[in-house]
Amino acid sequence: MKNLYRTFRMALHALRRNVMRAILTTLGIIIGIAAVIAMMEIGSGSSAAIQATIASMGANILLVRPGTASSGGISSGAGSSMTLTPQDCEALLRECPALRGAAPVVRARTQVVHGSRNWVPFFVYGTTPQLLDVREWQIAAGEAFTERDVRNGSKVCLLGQTIVNNLFPNESPLGKEIRVKNVAFTVIGVLVPKGANMMGMDQDDVLLAPWTTIKYRVSGTSATVVNQSAGAAASQVNSLNQLYPSSATTLYPIPSATQAANTPLPVRFTNVDEIFAAANSAGEMPTAIAQITALLRERHRLRADEPDDFSIRDMTELTKAVTSIADLMTKLLLVVALISLVVGGVGIMNIMLVSVTERTHEIGLRMAVGARGRDILRQFLFEAVILCLAGGILGILGGELCSYLVTKFLRWPTLTSVTAIISAVVVSAGVGIVFGFYPAWKASRLDPIEALRYE
Repeated sequence: MKNLYRTFRMALHALRRNVMRAILTTLGIIIGIAAVIAMMEIGSGSSAAIQATIASMGANILLVRPGTASSGGISSGAGSSMTLTPQDCEALLRECPALRGAAPVVRARTQVVHGSRNWVPFFVYGTTPQLLDVREWQIAAGEAFTERDVRNGSKVCLLGQTIVNNLFPNESPLGKEIRVKNVAFTVIGVLVPKGANMMGMDQDDVLLAPWTTIKYRVSGTSATVVNQSAGAAASQVNSLNQLYPSSATTLYPIPSATQAANTPLPVRFTNVDEIFAAANSAGEMPTAIAQITALLRERHRLRADEPDDFSIRDMTELTKAVTSIADLMTKLLLVVALISLVVGGVGIMNIMLVSVTERTHEIGLRMAVGARGRDILRQFLFEAVILCLAGGILGILGGELCSYLVTKFLRWPTLTSVTAIISAVVVSAGVGIVFGFYPAWKASRLDPIEALRYE
């Protein structure tokens, strides 16, 4: 330890002989490390912003749908069975830690009327306020409905921008009434435009309302893909005395004692068409799927040899897009880091070789008085590592300053990376050892007699 301390002091003394050259030598490392730190933080911020944007399009969303109903060997298609309930959604929120949110959805396809204008939205969703968080929908004007509205079956709704443009072209829809299958709804909010999704569907052509209202007052049954208002127009009339069916009096009907005794499985009086769930991140999608599967199989009392009575769909294409973008940015950063550090390392090696040539006589003199080759090797390695560490520390400060200036003046997102800072210190020391080894080895191999004769 004493020899190491003495060697360290000698290395500092040697560097102080030519301060300007030492500063210029470290300048390459300073610029390289600063560029790496700034680029990694800008890249991390940009990657986080890209992932947030893609996540808002549904990269971390899971769609849980009922299973397939069949009769007489004839399948009715996916989602035709009534196996999902609002209680299932509540259980997912409680018992699946990989989920950050879940919302039940009752779908409808019917006409919306305001005054003399009418429109058939592509999406009419009866849901809970949780869906806004799951789908990352923001409110552009007004406010969202609440859990109390869901419990009370309140006739309030939120409109997407496409519906607003078609029904309220020159006026604000807030506080106005629209009729959804002859049921009057009050518009309490307008959603921020989201544009088309990856499949080209207009995400702004949507109406959101409490699921109890859509279930009991509008659709009454599971939704189909056709216009329910058009299909029913020829055979029935939804008159004003049919707006409040008796089933709306109890959201979750309790089975009688006879029903409970005669039925081995719970009777599902209230079903939903699907459940939207959002994982904490795209990386936790497999965990979330496993947790949802295990919980729903347990709740639906399925034996091990029975197939699932539900299906889970994930956004694999979007997840792959997020992964490929992150991998591409990582590779680009690694290439830039390698180029910057190689340039700085070459500068260190060049200056150390010059230093060995200039101090050949000194090296011969030290060897003549008893210094061994490893002592000379250690001193020159210490000098190279000190230069690189000093450059690394100054480079970290310069990189943080660059990130701050970029955020302040260019408004680009940046994200501080502790890993990048620690890696910069380690890499700068490594560069000093790698590129300083050859000059140090060359100095340690000098012949003392030839070195003393060198002028």
